[in-house]
Amino acid sequence: MAEARRRRFDPDRRDRIIEATLDVVEVHGVVGTTHRRIAEVADVPLGSMTYHFASLDELLYLAFEKMVSVAQRRFDKMMAAAIDEPDPREAVVRLIASEQSEYHRDMLLSTELYALAIRRPEYRTLTQRWMEASRTALAPLFGDEAAPGIDALIDGLIRHSYLSTEPFDEERVRRAVHRITAPDTSAG
Repeated sequence: MAEARRRRFDPDRRDRIIEATLDVVEVHGVVGTTHRRIAEVADVPLGSMTYHFASLDELLYLAFEKMVSVAQRRFDKMMAAAIDEPDPREAVVRLIASEQSEYHRDMLLSTELYALAIRRPEYRTLTQRWMEASRTALAPLFGDEAAPGIDALIDGLIRHSYLSTEPFDEERVRRAVHRITAPDTSAG
């Protein structure tokens, strides 16, 4: 009589699969992400994929939700620290410069999320939540009215720095940040 196969105790398996999904998306994009590739990277049996997740879409959503959460916590921390600075605009310049040089994986993953959200409205809940959280973090520094524009500037300048063939120009970034955060003198 064959001995019954013992199940491996693996309480972190679900989280490891979610993290492996981000690793696979980073390398292959959403279009190249499969259950088989994720299972291989997570070092789990292929059956674990459908045991823990109803579909690949559910898994992608949860993985991007995790990515957004991690990126937002980092952003919140940077903006909270900027409150004590004499000029919070310089914190924004530093953020753009560091994102440009240190967070290549985040750029790849966020671009995949954006493309997915453009095609699939259900993913827009993630991007909308991310934008709202970023604006909330910026508001104490720049006000509620300016926060959406600054958020868009940050995202756009970081994205442009990755897409451009020109060298990163921190002074150009500084001028743009100062220009968008300049006091409104038109009311008068």
